[in-house]
Amino acid sequence: MPNVAADDRQGTALGLVQVYTGDGKGKTTAALGLAVRAAGHGYRTYIGQFMKGQVYGELRGIDLLAPYVTVEQYGAPTFLRREDVRDRDRAMARAGLQRVREVLTAGRYQIVVLDEILMALLFGLLALDEVLDLIATRPAGVELVLTGRRAPQAIIDVADLVTEMVEVKHPYQQGIPARKGIES
Repeated sequence: MPNVAADDRQGTALGLVQVYTGDGKGKTTAALGLAVRAAGHGYRTYIGQFMKGQVYGELRGIDLLAPYVTVEQYGAPTFLRREDVRDRDRAMARAGLQRVREVLTAGRYQIVVLDEILMALLFGLLALDEVLDLIATRPAGVELVLTGRRAPQAIIDVADLVTEMVEVKHPYQQGIPARKGIES
């Protein structure tokens, strides 16, 4: 049974777990689109970005939605490869997870997005049981969104909605790098 307020089955209650995963483009974009939609209804969204420390174009756009959308990053300002993971990367991810716990208990946000948390799991920055505990202990009525590639089956099992982005064709395959305003 989903974590939906018992008194509201008309489509206005929040509290489900959503997962956007897969190797295709659009996972973060889908989560940001949800934040935009939610802001239009007066809901507040907190976005914690794991493994990200750079300013991407979407962050400048999201700033325009303040005070309805807040973004914080828990990562170095450089691209992280799996073979380059260091203790500082693990420490940033753990600090991010702790911050998300604080945000969840504060009750200020109706939606909490854990952007790239699935990649943080894949890279070994966080333990699966920590993330499952966060999901299990979130307050009722808070919509929780997890993004990133290769969602573990245990996350899929506890989620209410799972969308897999599948790459069919991508300009990168033709040697076209990430374009400003489109992919970055």
